[in-house]
Amino acid sequence: MLPKINQILHIQVNSIDEEEAKQEYKSRIADMTDSSIMMEVPLHEKTGRLKRLYPGDELSIYFVSEGGVKNYFNSSVIGYTDDVIRLVQIKLPAVESITKMQRRTFLRVPAELDIAVKLVENLQFVALTDDVSGGGVSFLCESNTPVSSGQAVGCWLNIPYKNGTIEHVPFKGEVVRVKALETGRLQVMMRFTEIADRDREKVIRFCFERQFDFRKK
Repeated sequence: MLPKINQILHIQVNSIDEEEAKQEYKSRIADMTDSSIMMEVPLHEKTGRLKRLYPGDELSIYFVSEGGVKNYFNSSVIGYTDDVIRLVQIKLPAVESITKMQRRTFLRVPAELDIAVKLVENLQFVALTDDVSGGGVSFLCESNTPVSSGQAVGCWLNIPYKNGTIEHVPFKGEVVRVKALETGRLQVMMRFTEIADRDREKVIRFCFERQFDFRKK
């Protein structure tokens, strides 16, 4: 069964940052079409703060049907519509994709990939990723790097495949979290805010190749 207008959706945003991925938001369905759901801007369950979403963000959602049954589905943000209030437009799931079990959208794998990072106009550097997923990456940098949560970042990611080819993936991201490590370096967790669908697919393909290698060990 599909959710209905006025139904409450409980939402988690797929994020490279584990803490962010655990956060739960809720929203009300304001309208629906044959292919999309228009929902109010999500609110954090505990703080009541609005959650800013970007086109392409992957969401893990559930709604509660009669008898208290949780119905899970995955969706992604298409864009925004401006009615009386601003609404977030997400993809309507296929009925057969709605399950009673939660499934996260993206696989995250540990990987050391070359990443070119542009923080501001005159500050660019090359770093190594710590892990990678279809929703974002984390990378390591020096402790004196002027990076902070909420900062917009432009990047190029080099992705090597098992067949020997290398793909270059450009994207824009937002820093979700910065963590100081015992080594004295910083771990910067970042989610994609602007990435072409074909480039996201390149990242996802790499993640599946890596997962297959891990399973063989």
